[in-house]
Amino acid sequence: MLAGVRGVLLDIDGVLTVSWRPLPGAVAAVRWLRDAGLRVALLTNTTSRTRSWIAGTLAGAGFPVTADDVLTAPAITAVYLASHYPGASCALLSSGDVAGDLAGVRLAGDGAEAADVVIIGGAGPEFSYQALNRAFGQLCGGARLVAMHRNMYWRTSAGLQLDGGAFLAGLELASGVQAEVTGKPSAAFFEAGLAALGVPAAAAVMVGDDLASDVLAAQRAGLTGVLVRTGKYRPGAGQPGGQPGGPDHVIDSVADLPSLLGGE
Repeated sequence: MLAGVRGVLLDIDGVLTVSWRPLPGAVAAVRWLRDAGLRVALLTNTTSRTRSWIAGTLAGAGFPVTADDVLTAPAITAVYLASHYPGASCALLSSGDVAGDLAGVRLAGDGAEAADVVIIGGAGPEFSYQALNRAFGQLCGGARLVAMHRNMYWRTSAGLQLDGGAFLAGLELASGVQAEVTGKPSAAFFEAGLAALGVPAAAAVMVGDDLASDVLAAQRAGLTGVLVRTGKYRPGAGQPGGQPGGPDHVIDSVADLPSLLGGE
């Protein structure tokens, strides 16, 4: 049982849903959090959907959430670019349409050979040899590299699938350019989540299925980390107890979160 928790950050993919279908007990768990008076925010590295689409889909499945509850890696990336590279021409390599969450970002046209910044998001069919080689050329030409996340893979209804982090590592190694990461596991993303909750790190919990990007990164930021055995979780990913390299807590699924927080 955890005492003193006032806010909860929840990953979406692999924690609440898989391929946008609710996991067993997930809707009831989020409703319990709301009824218990806890602050709730959804912190996701999903880069293929906008905040409004995500919120609408989750609400349609029964989750008590709105777009204001959702923080996405693209939205955080837009804020980062406005602060660090205002007015830059940005080449975006990502699957899905997230232009709605990239307000103010000046995107170079498809096939542009020059850019000030290369942005890497979630992987998909768009990550062809031609597209990756173009990004490599832009980096060799002096462009900076900004990554929405480093996720190596994620789980869908068809099983584990490669994500943008696998390609990002190759681009970094080939070009010699180190990525600036805006989504999880960056500390700035968790700071944004805590600001949305309006609670300090010591009174917040992060629930995720990715040991490194969700849980251990949150623990480094001062939050309590909870790893779920759903989504991309693999046996042996970590043992509970707060030891170095391990999660603070491990539960079978988000359906067990109310019990961990002292509910029935």
